Amino acid sequence: MDKVFMGILYSILAGTIVSVQNVFSARVSDKLGMWETTLVVHIVGLIFALIMVFAFGNGNLKNVAEVNKVYLLGGLLGVLIIFTVANGVTLLGASLSISLMVIAQLFFATIIDTFGLFGTEKISFDITKVIGLAIMVVGVVVFKSKG
Repeated sequence: MDKVFMGILYSILAGTIVSVQNVFSARVSDKLGMWETTLVVHIVGLIFALIMVFAFGNGNLKNVAEVNKVYLLGGLLGVLIIFTVANGVTLLGASLSISLMVIAQLFFATIIDTFGLFGTEKISFDITKVIGLAIMVVGVVVFKSKG
């Protein structure tokens, strides 16, 4: 299949999964607490990841020594994501919380792309990106306003 089509498909699927996972984590935290939820979610994720590695993995875990150690902090970031997302959804509701997350992600992804941070290819920054971010912010304000 076309690379762009598959990228779009994966991105839409990721957005859908993240939205559902955010609500699930918030509901679990109602019963367990935030840090306990974070632990349980990551244990379940570890079990699933192990199953996927054994069933479909074709890489080599021995190469972990060659990875820049800073990038291994992705696991720590994953813990913080679950914790902050569950809190955000609990306090603001799913739609507003996820809207703000998407804006923040786009803003920081633009910074990463513009400056080529973390080994990414530089992508030029232009007025269309500013306009796009502004439209998203206005959209959240309009979405959240009470009519």
